[in-house]
Amino acid sequence: MSGTARFQLPFILPGQAQKEVYHNEALTRIDAALHAAVEQGALASPPQAPQIGQSWIVADSATGDWSGKDHGLATWTEGGWRFIAPSAGMMVWSKAQGLSLYWNGTGWSTGELPVSRLMVGGQQVVGARRPPVASPSGGTTIDLESRAAIDAIIATLMSHGLID
Repeated sequence: MSGTARFQLPFILPGQAQKEVYHNEALTRIDAALHAAVEQGALASPPQAPQIGQSWIVADSATGDWSGKDHGLATWTEGGWRFIAPSAGMMVWSKAQGLSLYWNGTGWSTGELPVSRLMVGGQQVVGARRPPVASPSGGTTIDLESRAAIDAIIATLMSHGLID
């Protein structure tokens, strides 16, 4: 069956019999892939009692009905399992983890998204990492409270990954 490049949605061809079958298959796959949400992270074997519309990410070396579908999105439908191979940049929402998973082309991230900056309310709050900031030292007057506060700020920035 020929289909679209990214999600292999079936084409309806001229003169094709039972066009509704191909159309409905495409709609079923779109329903699974568009704003996809999975029940939890990767599983190696299908769940025992899936509900129609529930999806999972297929783990490496999957077994049973999922054998050979590693890393794909498996969705239970009225007609059984439907599988969608991920394409680079695909995101799914993990209901169990409460965060987005991102397909980078070789594996699913767990809550990590590639971004160049983070905006909140139209204001940039996090951008590219900045160079290291040296802790205060030296000088003729030592202000221990100020140095302790500056050291705490630097440590906090480093712990958040904003500076080295």
